[in-house]
Amino acid sequence: MKKIFSILLLLFSAFCISAFSQIQNPVHWKFSVNKNSDTEAELILKATIEKDWHIYAMNQESDQGPISLTFTFEKNKNYSLDGKIIEPKPEKMYDNNFEMNVKYYEHEVAYKQKIKILTQESFSVKGVLNFQTCNSSMCLPPTDVDFEFKIEGKGGQQIKDSSDTTHAQEPDTTVGNKSTSSNPYILSSVDLNNPAGPCGEKRQDLTLLGIFLLGILGGSIALLTPCVFPMIPLTVSFFTKSAAGKKGVRDSMMYGFFIMLIYFLLSLPFHFIPGIDPEVLNQISTNTWLNILFFLIFVVFAVSFFGYFEITLPSRWANKTDVASNFGGFIGIFFMALTLAIVSFSCTGPILGTLLAGTLNANSAGTMSFLGMNLQIVAVKLSVGMLGFGIALGLPFALFAAFPAWLNTLPKSGGWLNSVKIVLGFVEIALAIKFFSNADLVEQWGLLKRETFFALWFICGIGLTLYIFGILKFPHDSPIKKFTVLRLGIGVIFLAFTVYLFPGIIGGKWWSYHFLSGFPPPKYYSYFKQEHEIKTFNDFEKGMSYAREQKKPVMIDFTGWACVNCRKMEEDVWVEDTVKNILNNKYVVISLYVDERTKLSEEKQHSVDVPDGEGGKKKKKIRTTGDQWSTLEALTFGNNTQPLYVLLSPDTLLLGNPVGYTPNIDTYVEYLNCGLETYKRIKK
Repeated sequence: MKKIFSILLLLFSAFCISAFSQIQNPVHWKFSVNKNSDTEAELILKATIEKDWHIYAMNQESDQGPISLTFTFEKNKNYSLDGKIIEPKPEKMYDNNFEMNVKYYEHEVAYKQKIKILTQESFSVKGVLNFQTCNSSMCLPPTDVDFEFKIEGKGGQQIKDSSDTTHAQEPDTTVGNKSTSSNPYILSSVDLNNPAGPCGEKRQDLTLLGIFLLGILGGSIALLTPCVFPMIPLTVSFFTKSAAGKKGVRDSMMYGFFIMLIYFLLSLPFHFIPGIDPEVLNQISTNTWLNILFFLIFVVFAVSFFGYFEITLPSRWANKTDVASNFGGFIGIFFMALTLAIVSFSCTGPILGTLLAGTLNANSAGTMSFLGMNLQIVAVKLSVGMLGFGIALGLPFALFAAFPAWLNTLPKSGGWLNSVKIVLGFVEIALAIKFFSNADLVEQWGLLKRETFFALWFICGIGLTLYIFGILKFPHDSPIKKFTVLRLGIGVIFLAFTVYLFPGIIGGKWWSYHFLSGFPPPKYYSYFKQEHEIKTFNDFEKGMSYAREQKKPVMIDFTGWACVNCRKMEEDVWVEDTVKNILNNKYVVISLYVDERTKLSEEKQHSVDVPDGEGGKKKKKIRTTGDQWSTLEALTFGNNTQPLYVLLSPDTLLLGNPVGYTPNIDTYVEYLNCGLETYKRIKK
């Protein structure tokens, strides 16, 4: 309950909180070899443990306790293990984390393993160790550490292979020749806290206000559906008439509060999912099959909105909650609110799905610390969005209960509510096309080029315009007795928007689509094979090599095929002559697509350590080109949002603070010029 209360307090008291949790690395390993003769050697694995932390011995009294330390040696014909690994005598104590007696080590401990050498040639002994680290109040996730001992061939006396590492050592492959870290995606020359110049601004506190407002918008739209709108006067009148005076108003306001609470509670399970991947939002928004799934779901929602069938939850759910609502007091009011949420699902479900999809496409990563808790930003975003949705849906019930006279001002429900559903159905179709476009761009299928996208949206616009003017009919439509000024005005707006789309079908270069920038596929994803207007590299190492040859600064553009704001920058900002001249002539631009699904060859696929979202680390398999760039962005530049623009010198010195979406052209030009001035200064 304390945790739930703290989350509620967080969401109600602030929309802007950030204090990203620091990754704990309390154990450092060193590996060395004592070669006693040409046929025997001793491997030493030594752990140095920070104050107040400890690791657990290999053999515990019970397997219900902590993760015991284990060593696994790779089989190799050049050596054999001589006996078991030698473990020092451990300490014993009662561990509150596991409520049992445990064997442990603190400060430092050294393990020794003797081997017999079966060859006169040099070779390596490789393996992996696994351990768990705890202190008096918490435990970090179990950690794998790769180790390697180099055994010198005949004639060698002693070799010291002292590898100081906190976690697994990784092969130095793929990215970043400036990295002195065992992780090739961490550029040690990049110091985010001390860039060489004042360009850009340091990352500000994370804001959740946008997600909250998105929830408010979704709830407001849901309020105008036939499943919800008629319930306002019906239920408020019931409460105010069944209970006299202030009690009726109080009960009605509690009804509105419980509606809000129910939608908020739907998000709470996400707070108890351990270790949500910091990149989960990017993976969701760019995953091919999830986008296809969203496409299919939105098409189904649209057909439902058109009135050809109704999406409903099992009737027994509604029946059970309706029976429970007969109980008196606040419990009965709560179940009445729950009944409304269930029976109105056919209208609120599609809108709620759209809201959640929008929330999941919003950029976020990692955790935030609040009241001593590390909360997953992924889950907090969902909670804030659902809270906004619930407030917008429940607030009218409370307001009309407090001011009953307002009920008479509400328009009577009727055919206009069905018209709202039909319009939303066309919107759902347009969104479905966008989700399919995301999948097509990521996989580069070529099925939905820019011109096809405009053609499909144009058809949607034609259908919607014909419906507004009464030419196209759907089931459950009421006869249009007369056209109101409002309906005519909306029809004219949709007609103008449809005409606005047409030049995109024929690839008209003379037509500006700034209003839609980011929604259609990029200009160069076209049947007319338009080239990107900026000369770019799509490989980090090739781009950096070229920059060193030309002695030019670099702008890394972390982007994505499914990134709306990336397309807006390319089509609204990069095309301006001033910006285009700077990028083409004074910088080397490296565009890295974090959602690129092109598979790496088997020999280039590997694993690296990445944060697990709870203060520890876990293994991430690098399988695709996009995996490389998203990992580089997250580990070196502490970000996983796109677009992200990073200015570097050819030797990877950070010229200024990285910046994200910057639609103001003057601000963007100022940022680029600042990077050029900084580069000139450090060259001197």
